[in-house]
Amino acid sequence: MENKKKLTKRIIESIDSTSDKEVLIWDSEIKGFGLRVSPKGCKSYFVQYRNKYGSTRRQKIGPHGIFTVELARDKAKEIIGEVAKGNDPSSGRHDRKNQKTILDLANEYLTLHAKPNKRYESYIEDKRKIDQVIIPRFGNKKVEQITFHDLHILHHDLIKTPIKANRTRALLSKMFNLAIQWKWITNNPANGLAKYQEHKRERWLNDQELQKLLKVLDIYHNQSVANAIRLLVFTGSRRNEVLGATWDQFDLDRGIWTKPAHTTKQKRIAHLPLSSQTISILREMKISASTKHLFPGKIPEKPLQDIKKAWQTIRKMAELPSVRLHDLRHTHASHLVSSGLSLSIVGKLLGHTQASTTQRYAHLADEPLRQATELFGGKIKKLTSNQDNL
Repeated sequence: MENKKKLTKRIIESIDSTSDKEVLIWDSEIKGFGLRVSPKGCKSYFVQYRNKYGSTRRQKIGPHGIFTVELARDKAKEIIGEVAKGNDPSSGRHDRKNQKTILDLANEYLTLHAKPNKRYESYIEDKRKIDQVIIPRFGNKKVEQITFHDLHILHHDLIKTPIKANRTRALLSKMFNLAIQWKWITNNPANGLAKYQEHKRERWLNDQELQKLLKVLDIYHNQSVANAIRLLVFTGSRRNEVLGATWDQFDLDRGIWTKPAHTTKQKRIAHLPLSSQTISILREMKISASTKHLFPGKIPEKPLQDIKKAWQTIRKMAELPSVRLHDLRHTHASHLVSSGLSLSIVGKLLGHTQASTTQRYAHLADEPLRQATELFGGKIKKLTSNQDNL
């Protein structure tokens, strides 16, 4: 409970101190000066203010009885005067209580939130941003010292990579929200930081590029990695779904890949029909399989974690230097749409839950329609030609 009135000795001594809750009475003459009445009835003067970082501070002046209201008011004026000069009178006491730095926050975020709650790839991506962007910039600074201006400068420094800037902004915002829940700070300095407009990358392999890639995969020395990339192309699945796949997810007789909910981005079970080419690859792989994972890693009982280095070599051999692994998913979808499949069917195959996600391929659906109109146009031309010959 709290209220506001001019503090005088008569008012203070008349206050009922039998409340079961803390009572704050603010002085109407000096902003931030007040009296706290504890649930036990103890009365003490304090002054509340915001320091230069925007954090709220409440500094105790002393108990009523030892301090008169006049003396407490004079002390409050001194403290507020120090704040006006840019000082923080309670900094020594508060710093001893809260020594948390951005490095501390990052470690707590990764341990308590990211690792147990996010997919492995998302956790690694967060850790990469923390290690490469956030810690070099803010690592030793106190959490409470980070201002909106600090984050605005960082955001601006990343303007040439808007997607990276936006993801870093979102990561910092989540970290500071957790810091608020942990009572480290009271405000999120990332609030109000506008996102940059993002232009999604549109890159997939045409027929000739796809042929070049498949030829390189045929001769690549590590056929396990080659098969992982083939599955990315033939199924349109995400990298973590393919690399983390286990044999019990596949029914090769029915030609179905059942992806468990914990492996999919949407956290839902997905049933993906497999092409005859994909089934053939899987059957051949299973002959020599010795673990539950399709692509076992170097650590026992763990799947292959990454194929980035191998992919760099493969795309160089195929003369496709700008193609990312995720572009193989776009390639799969693009060829399906341009071959005449509806966006809704392609969206289901890709595991999209929002129709708008598949709309990025909408312009490719024009090609089969154009071919259909050309068929009719050709027929009209033929009919007209025949009429001229009559």
